[in-house]
Amino acid sequence: MEKVQKDQPEEQNNLDQLKKEEASISNDKETNSNEEEKEISTEEKIKQLEEKLTRTLAEMENQRRRFEKEKEDAFEYGGYNFAREALNLIDNLERSKQSLENDENLKDTEHLKKILEHFDIIINDSISIFEKNNIRAIEAIDKKLDPNLHQAMMEVENDNKEPGTIIQEIQKGFMIKNRLLRPSLVGVSKKTSVNEIKSEENQDKSDSK
Repeated sequence: MEKVQKDQPEEQNNLDQLKKEEASISNDKETNSNEEEKEISTEEKIKQLEEKLTRTLAEMENQRRRFEKEKEDAFEYGGYNFAREALNLIDNLERSKQSLENDENLKDTEHLKKILEHFDIIINDSISIFEKNNIRAIEAIDKKLDPNLHQAMMEVENDNKEPGTIIQEIQKGFMIKNRLLRPSLVGVSKKTSVNEIKSEENQDKSDSK
């Protein structure tokens, strides 16, 4: 009887020891698991910071490029609006010259010739000043129509020129460096229509009779 009672405390002690060991092992596993989670979380944070830094550097580089482009445009084309307004002076001089040339009372007079000479000097000097500031007139007469440089205002029948050839300049166009300041307003050639050719042929026949 005593022997049984002695064995029971020993068994109980063994059970308690096993429980302690199991608890210790479980705690160790939890500790290792928490440490692994912390390590993963730290790596992810570092990766996120690296990505954020990369995006920030890219944005800074884009801003720098935009600033450089704006600075270059401001230097190259800072007088763009002023140049466009200044072209009105040449237009007004050209219109005034044409008005004087068409004046019946002044035609073929010495006074008109002198006045027109002065107008030509002023116009040529103005264009020369523009050219010194990288503003040049667009070539138009006898050129093929280029929608990037010319704006067709009318078509004129002309069988001596290829269709689409500029045969009249209504208003000069200008470039400022490589940028269009304003297009040339022009008249372009087109072939005589078939109906008009037949009409002329019939007219010739009737006249010969």
